[in-house]
Parts: sequence; structure tokens; C-alpha cells
Amino acid sequence: MAVITGGGSGIGRAVALAMHADGYRLVLAGRRAAQLNETVALAHASEDEMIAVATDVSSADSVRALFARTAEVFGRVDVLFNNAGTGAPAIPMEELTVEQWNRVVGANLTGAFLCAQEAIRMMKRQQPCGGRIINNGSISAHVPRPHSAPYTATKHAITGLTKSISLDGRPWDIACGQIDIGNAASEMTQRMTTGVLQANGSTAPEPRMDLQHVADAVLYMANLPLDVNVQFITVMATKMPFIGRG
Repeated sequence: MAVITGGGSGIGRAVALAMHADGYRLVLAGRRAAQLNETVALAHASEDEMIAVATDVSSADSVRALFARTAEVFGRVDVLFNNAGTGAPAIPMEELTVEQWNRVVGANLTGAFLCAQEAIRMMKRQQPCGGRIINNGSISAHVPRPHSAPYTATKHAITGLTKSISLDGRPWDIACGQIDIGNAASEMTQRMTTGVLQANGSTAPEPRMDLQHVADAVLYMANLPLDVNVQFITVMATKMPFIGRG
């Protein structure tokens, strides 16, 4: 049984469809109920296979309600894919507002923390105990793009959160790993096909990869026995400017 945040589009939707096809029962979380329900429809899933729960991951109350619903319907959680996230306008850092900064931190970092916290509580008390948390990092967990301070800062922080969960979860068979994704073909990266700002100040298009490769990688991580963990994995378009960026 798995909880997927950001399950209404892009990576979250692709992972949801792959996990459902592999036999997982799923709870999809996200701000937009209509898009979550569209994912359920695309999977041709019944209510005992997949449900959608409108959730603001930056809100502790909303996240508690998400996991209460998960416990009510499915009784346990074996996998959490912390995937929900957002970015800020690509503008110089000094022009960003505190509100723009807080919005990114709330969705990308606080949201991952809150969801992990509730998942850990369930994983500790369920029988058998344990489970797996997979955090969506990013290439930006390693190196920034120009004008990406909020997104890059939160993704670097996700790496620290991943390591802390891995350490603190060991006594309860709670494994935690991170997938760092580069240029998956989704609505979020559509602009890369026409050109994005590079570190040298030029603008250039960047290659993208099919979302299915990301879904396959997450499914591989999810299906490992709890005595095995992929701590970090990077999946990316081969020719994207990561190695050598900057």
C-alpha cells in the first residue's frame, strides 16, 4: 500500500499508474482534486484499489487528515513517495518575495517532513512494522540552475532529511531513499524544449526523457525488501547539462 503526493500530474501520475499496474493499493494526495480523480480514472482503478484525497502538504492538519484517511481505508502504509513540490519565478534572488520563498519551502520541504512524520508514526505501530519512504530530490539537490535559490535550497535540504529518516528509521525497519530526477518530460519541463537559461548566460534547449523511466526507477526502489535500500539514485536524460553544469 502506497501514498503518493503530487499524484495528479507529471511524475506523481506516472508513478501512480506504474504502481497500480504492479498491484499496489494507492492513496493519491494533491491540492487539485479534479486532477487526482483523473489519475484514478486513467488507472481504471476501483475504490478499494486507489483513492484521491485533496491535500495541502504544507499544512499539518491537512497531512494528518490524509494519513487518517489512509489508515481508515487501507489500515497501513508500506510506501510513501514524497513527490509534491513547486518552484518560484526564475528571477534574481533579491527580487523574490518572502511569500514566494515560503511557498516553495512549505511545499517542497515542510510538506515532505510532515508526510514523512505521519508515515513514520503509522509504520512504527502497524504490524508488521516498517515501510519505505522515497523522497523526490532533483538534480537541483546537487547543483543549481540560475535564479533557483528557493527550489535548490529545499532540494539540498531534502537530502539531509533523507539521511536523517534513514538513520532514525533503522530500528523500526523504515528505509528511506532519494531519487534525483533530471529533465523528465512533464508539463513542468515543457519550457526546456524551446530553451532555458544556462549557467553561462546563454539560452538553450535541453533534452528530456520519458516519464516511464522515472516510474520504473521508483517502482524498483519501492519493491525492494526492507533489508535492502537504494540510498540515492539519479535518473536523467543522458545529454542534459548536469555533469559539467556551471
